[in-house]
This record gives sequence, C-alpha cells and structure tokens, in this order.
Amino acid sequence: MNKPETGFKADTITLAHGSGGRAMRDLIEGVFVEIFDNFQLSSLEDQARIILSDLQSCGDRLAFTTDSYVVDPIEFPGGNIGTLAVNGTLNDLAVSGARPLYLSCSMIIEEGLELDQLKRIVCSMKQAADAANMQIVTGDTKVVPRGKADKLFINTSGLGVIPAGINPQASGCRPGDKILVNGFIGDHGATILNARGELALDVELESDCQPLHELVECLLHVCPEVHAMRDATRGGLAAVLNEFAEQSKVSVKLWESAIPLRPEVRGVCEILGLDPLHFANEGKLVAVVPAEAAASVLKAMQAHPAGRDAAMIGEVQADAVGRVFIETGFGGTRILDTLNGEQLPRIC
Repeated sequence: MNKPETGFKADTITLAHGSGGRAMRDLIEGVFVEIFDNFQLSSLEDQARIILSDLQSCGDRLAFTTDSYVVDPIEFPGGNIGTLAVNGTLNDLAVSGARPLYLSCSMIIEEGLELDQLKRIVCSMKQAADAANMQIVTGDTKVVPRGKADKLFINTSGLGVIPAGINPQASGCRPGDKILVNGFIGDHGATILNARGELALDVELESDCQPLHELVECLLHVCPEVHAMRDATRGGLAAVLNEFAEQSKVSVKLWESAIPLRPEVRGVCEILGLDPLHFANEGKLVAVVPAEAAASVLKAMQAHPAGRDAAMIGEVQADAVGRVFIETGFGGTRILDTLNGEQLPRIC
C-alpha cells in the first residue's frame, strides 16, 4: 500500500511527540487522525461515543476484548505489528460469534522510530479495519526514551455484538463432538522465527495473519450451535485444546496425520527440535461442533478463502478428563500438553 502524504513532517519520532504539546498534537492529527479518517477520531474527544441503538440492532450481547502486541520484528512476511493488532483483536471478537464493530488503538513508540515505518504500519491498520468494516474510533499515544521499548508496542481493544442464540464457549465441548481447524498450523510462529535472521534458514515462509469474521459467519450459518471456538494464537493448537479439555471436563483425541502442516514448518521444527502444535497462529481457528454437523461445517469452511485448507483433526471423548492425546502415524499415542516455558520470544 502506498504511503499517503500527510501534513505531518518529521523523519523520526522524538520525545517531544509524546509531551502533550504542539508536537504531539501534530503527530496525532497528521498521522493517526488523517490516516484512520473517521468522524469519531476527528472530533478529538477523549472518548468515542457510540449510539446504543446501532449496537442493539446487531444482537443481544456485547463482546469486548483487549490485547497487546510486541512482535519482533515489527514488519515481517505476510504482515506487520499493525495488521496483527487489528486482525488479532477482530478475531478474538469473531470466535465468540460477535460481529466486530469498533476498535481502540494505543501506541507506545520508542524514540527514534522512523516516521515512514510508523506510517506504513498505521496505513496497514486502516486497510485491515476497512476490510472488516470496523472503525478505529479512539486511542492514545505515548513516546518512551531509546532503549525503553522495542520500536513500537500496540494495544487494541475491540467491541462487537453477538447475535441471539450464538454461544460458543470453552466449557461447551461434549463427548462425540468433532474438532475442525481452518488450515495450516504454525505458519506465523515459524515465519517470525525465520524473519529474525538468526538461523540462516533458506525457507520461504509467510505469516497467516488474516481476519476470520467472514469465515465464522459462514460456519455459524451452517451450524449456529457451535459448541466451542477459539483462535489459536500464543501457545498454538496445543494451548487451545488443553483449555477446552480442562474447562469442558472432557478429553481430546487428535489424529496426527489429519493436522494440516506445511513441509517448510515441519522442517523448521525438526531442525530445532520444536513442536509445531505449540507455534503461534494469527489466522487459524479451532471449532468444536456436534458430530452430525461436522461434514457440512467442514464443507462450508473449505468454500471460503480463509478455510480452503480446513480439516477435521480429532474428536472429543469422555474419559481421561483434561487430557489431549495425539494418535501418531506409527499407531501409538502421546500426550499433548501446554508449553512449559517460552518457546519463541516476541511472536505477537
């Protein structure tokens, strides 16, 4: 996306841009307000004012979420910290069944960040929000001295509305349910690891960062009674399924051969001795659906661009409560636990 010309002229961010004075106002008006470009921001109030009747027309419950993004590097193949912030928060709303509507954006900027890089990231946030028909309606900016952050940290909060009758939740899994994912696992974690350039791996990898709200709409149209749904970000597929097993008082069995995994990601993991099921994703969801609806839900997911590689990867069972098992390609079974410690720093 081409960087738009704005009235704000500077080469880098300085401490003055966070001082609360003229320089800060120039930054806010000349970059954030001008690029995000909506009435709520341009009014320069300390809060967004949202009409309640607009929310009530979309459903009967609000969904509200917040997340912070500290990825390193802040620009990577397939996205940047800005697209990550918008799509990540949007997806947290979407997997509740909500229609995402509004975002806040707070930025902690390190002194010395190049203005061109900041503009690229802000432009990508605008583009991602527009694609989802969301508005970034309020925010905050802080600047910290060199060495007190790592270029840029972003916090986004999201507001959406859940339609009546939609209620996926981590405690909703039932024995016999089938488990679906919408595509290849581990792309984001492997991409960030490779993008740091520390391993000199000659592989082509790209983050799966993408919005999932339209895919969720297709899924819920076919099966409104989805029992559980979650996007598999930090901790990967393993973290999501262990949470489902614990909260629903069930166990989960996965079929290793059915889990979509790119050869490049598998290769990175084999070289480093890592488990791709612990790798972060930024465009993958896990859905637990009644067995009788699984085939039709899978077909609907595969018909959408964000789910064309969707697969059924396992089922919910009643015994061994709280455990996740993998049926391996050799006919054996192993336990898939949550990650103990930090596998990859600064991935989202």
